[in-house]
Parts: sequence; structure tokens; C-alpha cells
Amino acid sequence: MNSQYHKNTIAENGFTVINRIFSDNEIQRISEVIRNTDSSKETFRKSEDLFAIRQFLKEIPGLRDLIFNEKMKTVIRERFGDRYFVVKSIYFDKPETSNWYVAYHQDLTISVDQKKPMEGFGPWTARQSRFAVQPPLDILENIYTIRIHLDDTDENNGALKVVPGSHAKGIYRPETIDWSKETEEICPVEKGGIMIMKPLILHASNRTTNGNRRRVIHIEFSERELPAGLNWAEKMVIEN
Repeated sequence: MNSQYHKNTIAENGFTVINRIFSDNEIQRISEVIRNTDSSKETFRKSEDLFAIRQFLKEIPGLRDLIFNEKMKTVIRERFGDRYFVVKSIYFDKPETSNWYVAYHQDLTISVDQKKPMEGFGPWTARQSRFAVQPPLDILENIYTIRIHLDDTDENNGALKVVPGSHAKGIYRPETIDWSKETEEICPVEKGGIMIMKPLILHASNRTTNGNRRRVIHIEFSERELPAGLNWAEKMVIEN
């Protein structure tokens, strides 16, 4: 893993892909733990097109050591630094016949422990005692996302499409994309690989067309503490 290459690529393009972070055996063990978890909780979302688990690492704490193996901890330390901690985690399972697609967007909200109006934060949303808010731009710019792929993923089963460099343009409304100036890139990732991205990069995904499943663990990291009285909903320090 060429850490400087990936750091430069993330800074310039807003994303990078690193394959072979997890072995087939590690992916199998992670998959088994997820499969054997009680899915009746309110943080589990089930439909014909999508299965999702919010606050994933809180709901299945037994996965932490499997997910943060030595390769992952090295990636985090070398690409982000020693001060980064988990602030959000979600699991997505896009079934083989899924018609679920996601239009171009930026990830503009963070998960927090309460609603506390303060300058620069808003709009707010609340659902089932979970709170999300759009924070000031500098907080969003500090976040990195790692997407762990439990299946081979390409353009036929929902690999992300991105607009390279769009993470550096602040709040970028998708309806204003000028395709005469911007380009679209599809980001295939092998089973056991990861995609690192900045949440401000414009990204989207298509419906599944090849009958292949797509399972992804989405984890966000920051090194920033929030203003007094407001805390990350899922803060988790990674043990060295």
C-alpha cells in the first residue's frame, strides 16, 4: 500500500480504492456475525431493495476487532493520522434483484446525541431518538469515509459513481453540475477491498443489473470534537 499515493489521490480527487485489506476468511467471519444478529431492532431497515443497519458498530460490537484488523488500523493511521475516531457506521445490503438506486448527492449530515440549536448547525432531523444535522463546512471537510466491500462491486451491481474533485467545491448542489466541465468515474472495488472518500464528493449508485449482491460497511471518521453540549452519537476510539 503506497500511503503517500493514496493520500495525494484523496486530496486531489476526493477518493481512492485499496484492495485486499480483508482476506476471504475475514469477510466470511464478518458476514456470519451479521447474518446471526437479531434484526428486529429499530435501527434495522428491511425492504425488498435494501437491508440496512444504522449505528452498526454499536449494534454489533463483536465485529469491532474483525473490522479494525492491522491493515485497517494502518490505513487509518497513515492516511488520516493518529487522532481520528469513528463517528458514524452503517451497513448496507443491496440484494441481487435490487432496484434501489441513489441519485448524485453529497453526505452533508452528521449523527449527534441530541438536538441543541446552535449557530452554524442546521437543518436538523430526528427519527426514533436519533438526531442528524448539517454542521459547518469545516467539520464536513474534516471527515473521511471508509467503505468496506463484502462483495465484488462494479457498475452492474451498484459501485459508486463519483465526480472527481467535487469534494473541494464546498456545498455543490447536484442540479447545478455542469457536465461539460465535470467528469463521472465509476469506482469498482474487489471483495475485501475498501474505498476511502470525502463525504463532500458528489456520488451516486445505479440499480443492480447483473444479479449480484452488494454489501458494504460504511464508516465515517473525524478528529474534531463538537461544540460544548453536542456530542457525536457514535463516537468510538480505535484501539491501537
